[in-house]
Amino acid sequence: MASTAAAAPDNQTVERVIRIEGGVPLRGSVTIGGAKNAALPALAATLLTPEECVLHNVPDLADIRTMCALLEELGAEVEFEPARQRVRVRAARVHRTDAPAEIVRKMRASFLVAGPLLARFGETSATTPGGCQLGARPVDVDVRGFRQMGAEVIFDPSGTGITAKTQTLHGARIYMDYPSHTGTENLLMAATLAAGTTRIVNASCEPEIVFVGSMLNRMGARISGLGSPIITIEGVDRMHGVSDTILPDRLEAGTFAIGAAITGGEVTLRNVREADMLPVTAKLREAGAEVWMDEDRMMVRGTGRFKALEIQTLPFPGFPTDLQAAFAVLMTQGEGTSTLIERVFEDRLRYTDQLRAMGAEIVVEKFAPIGSDGQPRLDAVRYGNRAEITGATPLSGAKVRCLDIRAGAGVVLAGLIADGVTTVCDIYHLERGYERFVERLQSLSARIVEQDA
Repeated sequence: MASTAAAAPDNQTVERVIRIEGGVPLRGSVTIGGAKNAALPALAATLLTPEECVLHNVPDLADIRTMCALLEELGAEVEFEPARQRVRVRAARVHRTDAPAEIVRKMRASFLVAGPLLARFGETSATTPGGCQLGARPVDVDVRGFRQMGAEVIFDPSGTGITAKTQTLHGARIYMDYPSHTGTENLLMAATLAAGTTRIVNASCEPEIVFVGSMLNRMGARISGLGSPIITIEGVDRMHGVSDTILPDRLEAGTFAIGAAITGGEVTLRNVREADMLPVTAKLREAGAEVWMDEDRMMVRGTGRFKALEIQTLPFPGFPTDLQAAFAVLMTQGEGTSTLIERVFEDRLRYTDQLRAMGAEIVVEKFAPIGSDGQPRLDAVRYGNRAEITGATPLSGAKVRCLDIRAGAGVVLAGLIADGVTTVCDIYHLERGYERFVERLQSLSARIVEQDA
């Protein structure tokens, strides 16, 4: 298999940057690739069976290569063919259940192997997963569910890793404090081989969850309720191999759609699913962009004038947190004051400093639930951030950073409409979530290049 190491600061020899000359409308068409957030749990699910699994429409991303490297370290045979967008996995000779720390720290999705390993082999251990720094993203949902299913879970003294063991997982009624998509996926996979029936209440309803659950059913699982907050899993004795095709990436599609709108361009997106795009298309239309859907195609046209509006990020079918940074750029061009409320990750508005460096007028404040004493609960696990964005404000080229995958996409879009030249650093984040991003923007007439710093 080709090298699976993720692009990251510790393995870069020459720093690369993206250089953008703004002011050119995006025009043309772009084909949307497979969803990273579906491909990663699908790869983890291959650990549930010793038989071969084949996944198609898999994007060539650093995170995908990291997951493939993790499966190989565990003992699985992995063949990744980027040119054919295909991955073959055969986990017949898994010889370890501890995920190597040097791989786990690269991305949070690495923790998805915990559920399959615990279900099939009765044990797993891993350090706290890494990835984008978006604030506290605890694995408490996963751990609590494993315990309710009969596993003994021990945190190491440093609090940076866990070990879970069980003779047999048993079905349980699991109430999730919040609809974590990673937690839902982990518990969903673990429950497929558990004895008895498991019911997950307040489960994530994301399209990627529905895809993974449907794939598990094709592997022999008995899962019902996918796409609803209550998922029921009847455990089976064994799972078998599968061949499946990853669904289109709604987040990638949303990024290109927002880019078309803010640049005043016209772009046709191919390979999209209308139902998955509804939160984005609704807000684009509300802001003043023109959007048309035709089967698996979507066309977006910018009108040059945008209205101020309010966005709140929420689990699907709410507006996706992964697209709020890109939409914040559009809000800088809206007439009046727009409000953006982030309710999923408490530290996801850090990128607004980068937009302010380009001239955006943004004020950020945090808010928290009120406690029984009438005071804000600043220790709450789930609180929010509010950004007030004043527009329409001209943006100017500057040197900015990618702070995470989606924030990186946002500053690139800001560069597309800024006067002058924008230089984007720390672009390894983009390589984790967007395949050939610069090349595809070039195909849409953007003046953008990747070069040595």
